[in-house]
Amino acid sequence: MNGPLPYYLMPEDPSEHRYRAVFISDIHLGTTGCQADELLDFLKSFECETLYLVGDIVDGWQLKRRWHWPQAHNDVVQKILRKARKGTRVVFVPGNHDESIRQFCGLQFGGIEIEYEATHVTQEGKRLWITHGDLFDGVIQCARWLAVLGDYAYDLALRVNRAFNFARARLGLPYWSLSQWLKDQVKRAVSFVTAFEEALAQAARKRGFDGVVCGHIHRAEIRMIDDVLYCNDGDWVESMTALVEHPDGRLEIIDWPKTKLSKTAPSEQLALDLKARVGSV
Repeated sequence: MNGPLPYYLMPEDPSEHRYRAVFISDIHLGTTGCQADELLDFLKSFECETLYLVGDIVDGWQLKRRWHWPQAHNDVVQKILRKARKGTRVVFVPGNHDESIRQFCGLQFGGIEIEYEATHVTQEGKRLWITHGDLFDGVIQCARWLAVLGDYAYDLALRVNRAFNFARARLGLPYWSLSQWLKDQVKRAVSFVTAFEEALAQAARKRGFDGVVCGHIHRAEIRMIDDVLYCNDGDWVESMTALVEHPDGRLEIIDWPKTKLSKTAPSEQLALDLKARVGSV
């Protein structure tokens, strides 16, 4: 006879999804571009056995230049800590924007494990290497000044992106990433992304892994590169995406704006139908 679920697996909302693992990265808390409210909604929508924070969770680069920490950013941190308290294993693999935290690798804070890199074993027994990915970015490693300059330009693009999407929202149009579109139009950027993905896949193969999960380039992807599974969980500045492993071992990219829209659309349609009926009486 089956007993009740442990308290830490009981959902806060019956509509919550349950995953074996969830991978999120590039949140960039501390920046005006961080989509903290959307991320908080996503964090409330699921329970999982393991939550991997795959780098650039806090943006130390931006915080050194200008302090920006609204309540929504604090709420995200508190929600992650609450998941850890309720029994979710939380593993934090720092990236280049929160590289100062790497000095604490091997320690735990608030139930969160801080690791230089990690290994995740899927339901099917596949070993995935978890790393932020900045160590395979030649710009970061060889020309840090260029990376910082690019960070300034990126911040400007995100500001334009926010204004652009504010106007789209007023027109009733869904979120669309202008900055992601600009990157897709630049051949050099596409070439860099391909080289980055292949370098990580090759490194995973040399280390004896079946695949790799990373972030860093803000481009969600699941694909095979030769015999290695390459997964990038995206970001919470532009695309608002995450990588999840379902209970059956299936890996999927969650596009939160589209997922959220599909959840709210039926209720909105019902409201419109009711309004129409009332108006016809």
